[in-house]
Amino acid sequence: MKFDRIALSATGCAAMLVLSACGGKEEGGSPVPAPAPTSTSAAASSPATSGTVPVSNADATAPGSELKVGDRAVVPFKYGTDKTGTVAITVKSIELGPKEDLAAYGDKAKGMTPVYIRMTVENVGGTDLTYSTVRLRAVGPNNKSTGVIITGETPNCQSETAKKDFKTVGATYDTCELQAVRDGGEVGGATYSDGDGYKDDPIVWKK
Repeated sequence: MKFDRIALSATGCAAMLVLSACGGKEEGGSPVPAPAPTSTSAAASSPATSGTVPVSNADATAPGSELKVGDRAVVPFKYGTDKTGTVAITVKSIELGPKEDLAAYGDKAKGMTPVYIRMTVENVGGTDLTYSTVRLRAVGPNNKSTGVIITGETPNCQSETAKKDFKTVGATYDTCELQAVRDGGEVGGATYSDGDGYKDDPIVWKK
């Protein structure tokens, strides 16, 4: 499988990397596996409420869990070489953006429609995770890759990092993950595949 890697930049926008492929495979040619059938209940997947008591990795949402938009997943989290802890991710919406949002990136983004994954990230472990970022990927209705990997942001989808106060239980921030599908394609959900156990068996939020 040949991948074309394209670095793009535009005035007023962050640099964007686009990687497209035929078929539903991620970089390296390995397909994103469909998650094992599990409960779609948020209560069954993670603690129902947050507070001041730290949540441990023992309470993490199981790899392969299939959730719905609005559900909350608790996951072990590592950022860089020295920041580890536990975060909760709530996917608030998964939506297609207008094609015009990618116009600033020129011809390399032609034939693509942006996907906006909006989420809230909460520090539930109480460790110092300042300036960390969480990444999610869009997938098609069959839970396979959309065939496009894109990073960056648009005026309608701003990527945020954890602020300097993101080191106590209950600290939160909202962010938007920019993804894309080929024109006419469908987005079926978003996946989290970072960390031990999730790379080969990601958590998926279905639309």
